[in-house]
Amino acid sequence: MFRNQYDSDVTIWSPQGRLHQVEYAMEAVKQGSATVGLKSKTHAVLIALKRASSELSAHQKKILPIDDHIGISIAGLTADARTISRWMRTECMNNRYSHDTPLAVSRLIGDLGNKMQICTQRYVKRPYGVGLLVAGYDDLGPHIFQTCPSANYYDCRAMAIGARSQAARTYLEKFLDQLGDCDMEELIKHGLRALRDTLPNEVDLTNKNVSVAVVGKGMPFTIYDDAKVEPFLAGIEGEERRGQRPAAGAAAEEGAAEGEAAADDGAAQPPAAADQQEGMDTD
Repeated sequence: MFRNQYDSDVTIWSPQGRLHQVEYAMEAVKQGSATVGLKSKTHAVLIALKRASSELSAHQKKILPIDDHIGISIAGLTADARTISRWMRTECMNNRYSHDTPLAVSRLIGDLGNKMQICTQRYVKRPYGVGLLVAGYDDLGPHIFQTCPSANYYDCRAMAIGARSQAARTYLEKFLDQLGDCDMEELIKHGLRALRDTLPNEVDLTNKNVSVAVVGKGMPFTIYDDAKVEPFLAGIEGEERRGQRPAAGAAAEEGAAEGEAAADDGAAQPPAAADQQEGMDTD
């Protein structure tokens, strides 16, 4: 995206009917590390890929608890997510105080959508630069909701957001019909496989860069980090990754491609923009 005369304020429409500041906020979600949410008939699962800003720092938390029956996973600006999560916790506490019952997940998401919409209509505020996957369980069963900086929200059977998340969505679409009948362990395995597809071939999931959260029937929202993730990772250990080429075959293909490029002096070079996008996706 490039700056233009219609993106100086969130209240300015372009001639094409677009709000560029909102679109820029949605780009921030695409730059965040990937996270996956999926549900069966009894459980909802969140799985997030954690990043460390440097080798000297700890991995940043990507899954935040809201109430005993609700939690969120984030992609985008962590500071914005902290503000939203604090507001969501307050709403849940107020409902328990007033009605002595947990807040329905769909009602909380509806109120959140209304709150986020204000930031797309008033010039004194900017849109939230974070996308959420919300997992919850209430009288209607398990839920997975996706929210966007545009204030749109969607009730999903499975979803992935963040960098390279299209690979995870492709996996989830392929196995979507099987998710409803999965038990908790199998559902987590599907989520880990989907998240693994968002990584480069030389990077793998470890107990340091993965968080898992589960909520379901008779089970409060529970987060698994560090050593607690090991049993789930062991369930997919040794499995061949989807779309991964054998090392020998990949090297042979790369050698052949280099030979063809050297032989053909007039071969077209890839555009610089594509190189920048690829580098940006692997951050």
